[in-house]
This record gives sequence, structure tokens and C-alpha cells, in this order.
Amino acid sequence: MLQPSFFIVGAPKCGTTALCKYLNRHPEVFIPQLKEIHYFDTDLRSKKHANSLEDYVAFFAEGQGKICGEGSPTYLYSKTAAQEIHEFNPDAKIIIMLREPVEMMYSFHSQHLFNGSSETVQDFEVAINLESARKQGHDIPARCREPQVLFYREFARYADQVERYFKTFGRDHVKVILFEDFIKNSTKTFEETLQFVGANPEFKTDFTAKNSNKKIRNTWLQTLIKYPPSRVLEVGKYLLPIPQSMRRALLEGVKAKLKRLNTQKTPRKALAPELRYRLMQELEPDTRRLADLIERDLSHWLRKPI
Repeated sequence: MLQPSFFIVGAPKCGTTALCKYLNRHPEVFIPQLKEIHYFDTDLRSKKHANSLEDYVAFFAEGQGKICGEGSPTYLYSKTAAQEIHEFNPDAKIIIMLREPVEMMYSFHSQHLFNGSSETVQDFEVAINLESARKQGHDIPARCREPQVLFYREFARYADQVERYFKTFGRDHVKVILFEDFIKNSTKTFEETLQFVGANPEFKTDFTAKNSNKKIRNTWLQTLIKYPPSRVLEVGKYLLPIPQSMRRALLEGVKAKLKRLNTQKTPRKALAPELRYRLMQELEPDTRRLADLIERDLSHWLRKPI
């Protein structure tokens, strides 16, 4: 069996991180520690962690003899990833996770703010209203390397994205998981997913929240952690006369600790009902088309908020 043999392709903020964690606990399954490799979304300006097929396959060396997979949530949005994955492994199993689109966009915006580079506009409604200008190259934050992640509506229009994978791999090779099902009945969803990728579905694990909403305590410190001044890195060469790989690992460890100290988990503020309903109506044609595609009743995604 060609490995990796399954791909969790997105969408963002729909439970992909949690599912990868749970699957990786299974003794028959291997997912690299670096979840988002972004090898197959070559049409996007994602941060690539493999520059060649040899580099990519090397990520799965530790999983020899196991069922290997990876999860890069931009693969669903990418217009080329489906075909690129198919060329690599035409028998691959594809897992798509979807969340009510307005909630996904709101959560995606919050994640960008936490990351401290992609998004700088704190108000979600303002960020949404800037989308057209940003597509023209305006109002892009100075440190944003991937402007496409700011096109929130495009990520939330799922129908074309899902259909692309259906057409490329066939429905039997694509499993669609709704975030609400994953949350309400994690055990059943997990068992079905294990069966889908070819692992023993009787394996049991605990389900705890992953990638919950986070907020940074200090924006200046978050920027410093993400982009340490070059002078500091230069001085580090002399203060720490050790191999570069060890120095880099030490730096990453310090950055991770500082990031944890600068993070607080906090519930996201409720979205204004008027804004939520306006966006729901805007996305309604796509939601109805998606419902037909995946043969699920999604009318609750269109219900007017109270």
C-alpha cells in the first residue's frame, strides 16, 4: 500500500487537529508530528515543509508498516491539491470535515488574530467587509505571507471544493464529516473513520477538546516570538557555540514556552445575530447545493438566529 494512504484535507477550524490527534493514538496509524505539511497545495502560498517528493515521503519514515496519513486543511480550498494527491496515490482515502460556514469563518478569523501575522483587523465584520479590497491586493497586513487565507467567504463556500474531490476520487473514497456530528458523537465518528482508513475500529480513546479558541495576552510579545530580531539570532551564535540544529531546536523550545505563557483560552464572543444571518443568507445557495451533494439536511445552517 502506497503511503500516506489517507488525507484529512480540511476545512480549517472544523476539527481536523483533534481528529489527527485521536487517529495518531491508534497503534496501526501514523500521522507526522508536523500535521500541516502543505505539499500538495502548490497553487497556494502556504508555508511548504517539503520541497520535493523525497522530502515529503521522508515525513512518514517513522510510520513504516502502519497506515499513514496527513492533515493539511488548505487542501480542500486548493484548486490543484485534489489532482496532485490523486497523481501521487489514486487509491487514497480523503476525509473532509465541514462546519456551519459562518461559525467556521468567525473561528478562522480568531485563529489568524492569535497567530499574529495573517490578520490584524480585530473586528470580524470589518475584516469580512475588507475581503473585496484584499482580493485586489489592498489592506493586506504587512507580515501576511498567505493573502488567500483572508478570503473568508471563499473558504466557506464548500460545494465546489467537495465536488472537486468527489469527481477526482469517487464518492467511495471520500468521507465527509460534519463538525456537529463529530462533537455530539465522537465515538461513533471515530469508529467510522478508523474503518474508512482501514484500521481496527474497536480501538478506544478519550476525546478532549483540541485547538480550542485562544487569545494572546500581549500582541507585541507575540510578534516578537514569531519574528525574533535578526540581531538576537546573530548574538545567539556567539553566546551558544553549539551546532546550528541544536541552537535552532533550543530557540524553538523557548519560543513555544513563551507562546504558551502568552496564551489564554477564552470563549469567543458571540457573533451579532444580524451579521450571522446576513452571512448565512449570502452563503445560502452554496449551502443548499452542498446539502444535495452530500445528501444531508443542512436546513439548520440557514435558520435565523434568535
